[in-house]
Amino acid sequence: MDLDMNGGNTRVFQRLGGSSQKVCFHWRAGRCNRYPCPFLHRDSPPPAPFPGSSSSTNNKRIADDDDSGFAGSSHRRGPGSGNNTWGRFGGNRTVTKTEKLCKFWADGNCPYGDKCKYLHCWSQGDSFSLLTQLDGHQKVVTGIALPSGSDKLYTASKDETLRIWDCASGQCTGVLNPGGEVGCMISEGPWLLVGMPNLVKAWNIQTNVDLSLTGPVGQVYSLVVGTDLLFAGTQDGSILVWRYNTATNCFDPAASLTGHTLAVVSLYVGANRLYSGSMDNSIKVWSLDNLQCVQTLTEHTSVVMSLICWDQFLLSCSLDNTVKIWAATQGGNLEVTYTHKEEYGVLALCGVHDAEAKPVLLCSCNDNSLHLYDLPSFTERGKILAKQEIRSIQIGPGGIFFTGDGTGQVKVWKWSTQPTAIQP
Repeated sequence: MDLDMNGGNTRVFQRLGGSSQKVCFHWRAGRCNRYPCPFLHRDSPPPAPFPGSSSSTNNKRIADDDDSGFAGSSHRRGPGSGNNTWGRFGGNRTVTKTEKLCKFWADGNCPYGDKCKYLHCWSQGDSFSLLTQLDGHQKVVTGIALPSGSDKLYTASKDETLRIWDCASGQCTGVLNPGGEVGCMISEGPWLLVGMPNLVKAWNIQTNVDLSLTGPVGQVYSLVVGTDLLFAGTQDGSILVWRYNTATNCFDPAASLTGHTLAVVSLYVGANRLYSGSMDNSIKVWSLDNLQCVQTLTEHTSVVMSLICWDQFLLSCSLDNTVKIWAATQGGNLEVTYTHKEEYGVLALCGVHDAEAKPVLLCSCNDNSLHLYDLPSFTERGKILAKQEIRSIQIGPGGIFFTGDGTGQVKVWKWSTQPTAIQP
């Protein structure tokens, strides 16, 4: 009889959770209807009493966990009832946001609302704000241009179109079909210059003159103008040069610069030099006087995606996750004076001055973000987020700048103070 009672007590104790260390799956979901349940109705097993502790101490711990005990209370309390604030099932928990954009929110259908751990905003920082978004392109935006004297914004994309936007209304007023995938686009004076497979197209928006500059082999990835010269970085690693003829209003072939072994994807002119960045991981420095290569920089370990000049410095960025700052030695050669490291590959650089004449660097990375840094400290001033990589950045007048991403979206941003473009 005694043995049977002890066995019965043991079985009841087990069914009440005394020996099972498993948490009830149905209780976790808030719908356990078993009484008594053989599994735990708590997040974790109660701690074992210390040796020598009294049973009243252990009973106190269990009673505390059960709040009001059995009288008048539900024996099937699930998470979220009473004062429970546990985990994802509810309660007054604090949500810690990550630095990543919520993809569901970006598509307009996040089910988590304010409790989502991802960001529900396109930017962080109080020195700028989003004015509007221009939709229409179906693929990555490869160029944004504001020709001088025009009230129109031009955007180019790999979807083989150029779109024309009215700056006052933000409406698309026209779509041009250049006849191929656009690798890059810039403007110089009234000229709109577009890099395409095996040619450069030049449109004069004032006279409607349409020119095709042949000679490139493969896609034209980068364009830049220096003095009266137009430079085009091509897929075969060469840089083609045309000289603008004011008498005929045409571009005459001037030279072909060779030396890179892979595609030239970035070009910049400053300090009477042409700087070229390539998929061969190198930067070449060319004299504008004689178009000769005067130095090759090989400190990057991946594609050199973008180049700009600021003050006496050259800034370069690469898919090796770095932005390198180059300064001239007494002998005139460039050397790395500082390396800024990012978590992801760096795609594009653009520089502006704020209203206090302080330089700000816009730095796009391939985690779909764009960072704003004060120079020279690289103190982060803010961040812009996008659905896909931001590949195009353009500074506009009146404190406005533009970004274009991999989905084809163009966003218009406004500085709270009015910056001016950094001049080489």
